[in-house]
Amino acid sequence: MRQKLTIALLTWAVLLFGAIPGRAEVKSTPAQIAFAEAGERTCLKCHEETKVTPILQTPHAVKGDKHTPFGQQGCESCHGASPDHVARKVKFPTIVFKGPNASPVEQRNAQCLTCHQSGLRMNWQGSQHATNDVACTNCHTLHVSKDPVLVKFSQPDKCFTCHAEQRADSFKLSHHPIREGKVVCSDCHNPHGSSGPKMLKEFTANETCYTCHAEKRGPVLWEHEPVRENCMNCHTPHGSTQARLLVQRPPYLCQECHANSGHQAQPFAGQNLPGQVAANFRLMARGCVNCHSQIHGSNSPNGAWFTR
Repeated sequence: MRQKLTIALLTWAVLLFGAIPGRAEVKSTPAQIAFAEAGERTCLKCHEETKVTPILQTPHAVKGDKHTPFGQQGCESCHGASPDHVARKVKFPTIVFKGPNASPVEQRNAQCLTCHQSGLRMNWQGSQHATNDVACTNCHTLHVSKDPVLVKFSQPDKCFTCHAEQRADSFKLSHHPIREGKVVCSDCHNPHGSSGPKMLKEFTANETCYTCHAEKRGPVLWEHEPVRENCMNCHTPHGSTQARLLVQRPPYLCQECHANSGHQAQPFAGQNLPGQVAANFRLMARGCVNCHSQIHGSNSPNGAWFTR
């Protein structure tokens, strides 16, 4: 009787669970078959060259953090499951980031965005770099302890490889101290995309400028309209042959708007030619800002003309 009961219970267990737990077969999932069992150790058996091993000193190689590549599948977290490459059936892994055999830009960027999608990268989709097929690895170097594009002194040279005009501006008489290592491109621009123009970190050019030039923000009692509208009405940000990054020198810069009447309408040159009026003495030397020194705005009750 007990034997029949035992057999009946075992039969019921088999029908209910599919197999006796003690004899259950563990089947490998496709992911377990695809990825190398020893992770990065499998790759490093062949890839011991100096251009690869420095990755062990980077945040990507922190095995204690499950969010890092080495905390998951090692090298294949980025290069994709590559069983044929591990078995030496093919020369390259599934995803190649640099060189003549690099994978398509979309595939490379998609791999990076599996982790780096939030924060400063949230506007990448649709950004100017993305629409111009710029790959993450065009700017970033991963197998080094210090990525050059993240180092203040070396970042500009990385940007200048594409932005040649801005490189030329940085050599002009007046320029932001980029070559001196005090300011870098990413202080003003977000290369991963932004809601503002020209990939600026803020919504407007003025808000971006105010992050350093807070004294120009105001509010002030007497406002200069071009200043409130856009700093770049008068200044060019990357470099100028004129002092203080001006588009052109006073009084010509000022006379683009103030040329209607009074002393600002009198020409700076040609005073000795027939039919010409003499140049006003106020236009000499530094020009208009000799008197209108508070050109960005004034809080003086008598500052309607931005004078001292």
